[in-house]
Amino acid sequence: MIYHLFRYLEQSGVDFPGMGLMHYLSFRAMLASIAAVVFALIFGKWFIGKLTGKRELQEEERAVDAATAGQELKKKTPSFGGVIILGGILTGILLFADLSNIYIILLGFSMLWCGALGFADDYIKSVKKHKDGLPGKAKLLGQVVLGFVVGLTVWMSPDIVVREKVERPAQEEDVVTSGRYADEDVVKSTKTTIPFVKNHEFDYRSLSPFSGAMGWYTKWAIYVLVIIFIITACSNGVNLTDGMDGLATGTTAIVGVVLGILAWLGGNLINSNYLNIMYLPGTGEIAVFMAAMVGALMGFLWYNSYPAAIFMGDTGSLALGGIIGVSAVLLRKELLLPVLCGIFFMESLSVILQTAYFKMYKKKHNGAQGRIWSRTPLHHHYQKNSIPEGYIKYPKPNPPHHEAKITLRFWIVGILLAVSTLALLKIR
Repeated sequence: MIYHLFRYLEQSGVDFPGMGLMHYLSFRAMLASIAAVVFALIFGKWFIGKLTGKRELQEEERAVDAATAGQELKKKTPSFGGVIILGGILTGILLFADLSNIYIILLGFSMLWCGALGFADDYIKSVKKHKDGLPGKAKLLGQVVLGFVVGLTVWMSPDIVVREKVERPAQEEDVVTSGRYADEDVVKSTKTTIPFVKNHEFDYRSLSPFSGAMGWYTKWAIYVLVIIFIITACSNGVNLTDGMDGLATGTTAIVGVVLGILAWLGGNLINSNYLNIMYLPGTGEIAVFMAAMVGALMGFLWYNSYPAAIFMGDTGSLALGGIIGVSAVLLRKELLLPVLCGIFFMESLSVILQTAYFKMYKKKHNGAQGRIWSRTPLHHHYQKNSIPEGYIKYPKPNPPHHEAKITLRFWIVGILLAVSTLALLKIR
């Protein structure tokens, strides 16, 4: 709103020192981040007080014995913390983002959609006392619907384009003649970024077995299906990682920083030309959204760090995963996610492999138990547990690690993966 107020004043002929700063994405991103942090800190303290009324006492109790009493006290910790994160993000973008930008609209819608799914799950578990929460099929359906909406918008919107040298009349159906960027050489494209190749681009059109008009529709159908898969996988990946104090919060913040950098580079003509990467007009605004998200996560981490006074719950984890998936798709960086989101990827993969191995082992050995890891998702494998050693295929750490150490080491791995992702921009 402040951004739009300054734009209105500028168009009305009002001028005063510092007014032009609102034209700079970097400045607005910093302000959005600060606003999100302040909101999360202030609102978070009030919100936790309303939920528990005894934050300081609970932290002291949790600090006594992390291996035994701490785990029991976790069950008493409220898990509606995603409300704090979402509120912080909304504060930052409402104040300093361009609310007419299609990318901001899509990300805001995705955040609220996934946040509503997560809130329903938290409400059923915490208030209604049904431990299973929202049925898994309902969550999956909600994520698929979101992916379908985002995919169709990427397909249909004249404001979601790629700028490149347009050769007419070749692929004339992709040339954009309306929308915010219609006066530029922009096209509707199914191209995305892929590492290790010379031009750094991959076109989903190559997966279509048809040519002509049928091939055009087929390539977009394939792209929409990929978008649905990416958004669903990311949302569930963050959800599975949310199992230790500060783990999902810090890891998501690291990913958010990289996505913000990629948005700033890809949305700037000079930077994208210098790095020889895809130029996506308007995506620079995503950097403001990512800055708000990182700021909200830092404010939330103040209360979510060990010993946590509140958990983000599905309200936060599903929303954050949705934001990551949607932003990666909009930035055409979804094929870099296995590296950038390597922590989420391994957490999800550990659950899939563990489940498959458990069923296979049980069937082959007449009901006997068999596991690859002691527990999944993967971060729980490094904690103390009561699973007999004979059932574990993967060697267990000895001695078991403290929760805070596991979290910190996962953050370190996340940082290394983030740096590797940025390095891939120059490796071809």
